[in-house]
Amino acid sequence: YTLSISVYCTSWTFYGAVGAAVRGGLEFVTIYLGPVLVFAGWFWLLRKLVRIGRTQRITSIADLLSARYGKSESLAVLATALAVLACTPYIALQLKAVTASWQVIAGGGGGPAAAFWAAAGLAAFTIAFGTRSVDSNERHSGVVAAIAVEALVKLFALVAVGAWVTFGLYGGLQPTLADLTPELLQLDDVFGPRWAVITFLSAAAIICLPRQFQVTVVENTDERHLATAAWMFPLYLLVLCLAVLPIAAAGLAWMPPGSNPDMFVLSLPLSQGADGLALLAFLGGFSSATSMVIVACIALSTMISNHVVVPLALRWRSGRQAESGDVRGVILNGRRASILALMLLGFTYHRISEGSTALSSIGLIAFVGVAQFLPPLLAGLYWRQATRAGALWGLAGGAAVWAWALVGPATVLPAEVVANGPFGWPLLAPESLLGLTGMDPLVHAVFWSLSVNAGLLVAGSMLQAPRPLEWLQAALFVDAFRTDAAETAGVVRRFPASEDLFILAQRILGADAARVLFREAALEQGRDGLPAPTDRFVQRLERELAGSVGSASAHAMVTQAAGGETISLSELMRIADETAQLLEYSAEVERKSRQLEATAAQLREANDRLRELDARKDDFLSQVSHELRTPMTAVRSFSEILLDTDDIGSDEAQRFVGIIHDESRRLTRLLDQILNLNLLERGALDLPLAPTDAAAAFRSAVETTRGVAHGAGVRLDLGEAPAEAMALAEADRLAQVFINLLSNAVKYNDAAEPWVLAEGRVEGRWIVFAVSDNGPGVAERDRARIFEKFSRGWDRTDAGGAGLGLAISREIMRRFGGDLALVDGAQGAQGARFEARLPLLRARAAAE
Repeated sequence: YTLSISVYCTSWTFYGAVGAAVRGGLEFVTIYLGPVLVFAGWFWLLRKLVRIGRTQRITSIADLLSARYGKSESLAVLATALAVLACTPYIALQLKAVTASWQVIAGGGGGPAAAFWAAAGLAAFTIAFGTRSVDSNERHSGVVAAIAVEALVKLFALVAVGAWVTFGLYGGLQPTLADLTPELLQLDDVFGPRWAVITFLSAAAIICLPRQFQVTVVENTDERHLATAAWMFPLYLLVLCLAVLPIAAAGLAWMPPGSNPDMFVLSLPLSQGADGLALLAFLGGFSSATSMVIVACIALSTMISNHVVVPLALRWRSGRQAESGDVRGVILNGRRASILALMLLGFTYHRISEGSTALSSIGLIAFVGVAQFLPPLLAGLYWRQATRAGALWGLAGGAAVWAWALVGPATVLPAEVVANGPFGWPLLAPESLLGLTGMDPLVHAVFWSLSVNAGLLVAGSMLQAPRPLEWLQAALFVDAFRTDAAETAGVVRRFPASEDLFILAQRILGADAARVLFREAALEQGRDGLPAPTDRFVQRLERELAGSVGSASAHAMVTQAAGGETISLSELMRIADETAQLLEYSAEVERKSRQLEATAAQLREANDRLRELDARKDDFLSQVSHELRTPMTAVRSFSEILLDTDDIGSDEAQRFVGIIHDESRRLTRLLDQILNLNLLERGALDLPLAPTDAAAAFRSAVETTRGVAHGAGVRLDLGEAPAEAMALAEADRLAQVFINLLSNAVKYNDAAEPWVLAEGRVEGRWIVFAVSDNGPGVAERDRARIFEKFSRGWDRTDAGGAGLGLAISREIMRRFGGDLALVDGAQGAQGARFEARLPLLRARAAAE
């Protein structure tokens, strides 16, 4: 398994790494560094991909994206097209390497013919050994074994050439290292933007290249093999990497000026008469190219067959009753035709780009193309809200920018368009989009293509809600280690006939495989003959079919056989809830911890408030008991006198009865106040509203209170006030409010020269009455609770009263559509000022 992953090391690596070292110094290391970083983190990414590939019967990277985003056929087609376009330069690169190496061995000549016959031979080999089985998910053990042998051949060949250079030409490590000059290494460019971008691209390629996905995910037979590959594959790359610099240095020292550095691995032994070593190097480079082409064509032909050929064939045959097994021929022939088409495209690209001599530049074009798969792939694995629309938009946008900014300048775009943009529009120039100049073309293309890709992915996912099937697949992918596919049975409800399913299975899997599958299912259900088409069995059959035709086509086939499908939202929510619980739990814990901090502060504040309320409760009980005890004591005392005394005179008895009557009325008033406040707060007290002259009621209240003010030695003045102000109110209750405000101002004023000012004014649609005094005012801590029940401002106990007047007054004003508020004192911070406001009758009528 580990050696098969080395299909990553193509002729670009075998030949082109030396050329890259000559042209860019240590830049060639980035091609090895990216995969090393990915395999170092295999536990978080590769392991998840392998797990999903096995449980979902994934056949390719296009199938993975399609399955994740609701088994979308359109996304699978788009991913397939992009994969073909991106890998075509890579196939051309292998043909170019084979042709160039053959020219070196043969002494020149035969370039186009050699490329054509190489393409034809590779196509024939791939068709013969890569299209034997219709099950794409079935492991190609023979192909994997052949790639493993090829990996050893190219490793041995490159190391042999490197050892021969080091110990044969140079005579040891020390002189070899001495020839590795700073000019060759180009240390100034290390860790620059281009270095970082190529490292990123190589890391993306080890996942997103169709051939790498094939060998790493599809061909994996045991997850534990990843743990071995995590250290063995980087070690394999390190050994290859060690041979590159000595060969590059020796080529510059021993080969004639102008020699192609991409062929130093082959031409250097030939120039020194080491023909056997040169033949071994040729075999290593040839095997590197052929293994890549074979695996890439297998992967790409599977994608084309599953997502293009099969859907078209099914639509064409939808009205015909095909016999058993006819689709298998369509699938295999589609893959064979796809392989021929791919080799033809690679050959065509090779001919178009024949002027480009650097293998690395062709390989990097392919790397940027397949890197467009990375945003939707990572979003699909880790972001539950990623949607099909976002993936489609992002993939299409990123691919378009890649084709314009990188592929076009390397192939068909004229130099004038590359420099000045189409129609002379510099903002659309491929290598300086939107005026972004001064960047390396590769860095520029990567920046714009992936920025557009990721931006459209996020925008599409935020703007369009996922479909129910997308929610289900998101749960299976994001929570791959916590959600079993079997648990999702019942979410997608289909009701096909068992006979239709059996015919469908025969057409795709073959008669023998279909009989085995259905017999096992029937035995599990305890039935004879065909199994019942339960949700679990239909889901299992769909996964089996997906291994042959891809998840999107398999889903479409089963749904068509069932005559449609329904999504059980209740089951979907159950799955979503179960899979989201663990993820949400950690976020909930963090959120709760923040809430607990805020709650703790609120609890401390509430505790202080409770202590205050407890103290006020004690004050209230003391006050109410005092208010009740005084009249009750008088009633009881004079009642006992009347009961116990026989010789009391009639006048004296009459006086005692009068006292009892007055104290009883006092008790009644207190109880009435409490009852009225409760009724007012509940809105249960009926106040008959009628047009009332509020200004007249205010003047009357002032005159009524003058006697109390005179007796207390307080000057009561009536300031400016409107002559008339009609409001919808109840005259007696309105007077009660005004008298209460004026009485409080007189009662609590203990200034040396006390005064109270009553005034009124009109403010727009409101009439405002204010009562101000120069007394002690209301303390800041008491302002918030001055209108609460049994509150007596600054807690004075020498003025009497139960503390209900202001609370009742405010409720009355609110029933009238107005309000009562405490505002700043008449003289800055000194004294208190209460304002009662009512809507004027004409303004209220206009509003209604």
